[in-house]
Amino acid sequence: MSQLDIVAAADALYAAACSGKAVAPLRDRVEQASAETAYAIQSHNTRRAMAEGRRLVGRKIGLTSPAVQRQLGVDQPDFGMLFADMAVGDAEPVAKGRLIQPKVEAEIAFVLGKDLCFERHTYADLLGAIEYCLPAVEIVDSRIADWRISLFDTVADNASSGLFVLGSTPVRASRFDMGRCAMTMQEGGRAVSEGNARACLGNPLNAAVWLADMLVRVGQPLQAGDIVLTGALGPMVAVDATRAQTFAVDIEGLGHVEARFD
Repeated sequence: MSQLDIVAAADALYAAACSGKAVAPLRDRVEQASAETAYAIQSHNTRRAMAEGRRLVGRKIGLTSPAVQRQLGVDQPDFGMLFADMAVGDAEPVAKGRLIQPKVEAEIAFVLGKDLCFERHTYADLLGAIEYCLPAVEIVDSRIADWRISLFDTVADNASSGLFVLGSTPVRASRFDMGRCAMTMQEGGRAVSEGNARACLGNPLNAAVWLADMLVRVGQPLQAGDIVLTGALGPMVAVDATRAQTFAVDIEGLGHVEARFD
């Protein structure tokens, strides 16, 4: 894929985000839809966002479910960028029309207190770098029509990022069982998604180690202060655009967070 094609694909995603009108899958317009090319498209729009003054505050990890990996024919996660203007306060309403086709998923978020710059990281490196953990709701979105995504489409589209909500009570990693904690998401008084930390590559630390290693390889290591969304603990749930909804997430030992749509 030529540089002109990369720019054209990035422009299409940018225009979709600005207009609120999704585009056809990008894979339909390229001959070799590789992950490397997809990340090049993502990087083009990351540079554009930062040139516009948006502040990079962390990363999100996607495709942490083995079932979803099998569906897309991949054997590892992907990642996308988190910007400050994507952050939504706990129970702060998200206005209708802000996103195109949002879905929600419950996650464990890490906030780092140290840089992670090793070629290969260990659990000990991650645990030593994590300042605290928070319950989180990632509000994913897609600029690709009807969520008809391949790995190429989602990576190019900033790993289908939308917004994110962090809880407000930080917990040290040593204070809860990160690898086994249960999660429940409720909406309207009923459970709409349930799971546990094992759904995230067996342990959210596995996802975080993968991300730390990957970002060093691409020359963008995680730094102190970065937020890391480690991946879904259970099935994602589509938001119903026709009515107000509040998605209330509880993660065992970690606490409560809510994503609200008016």
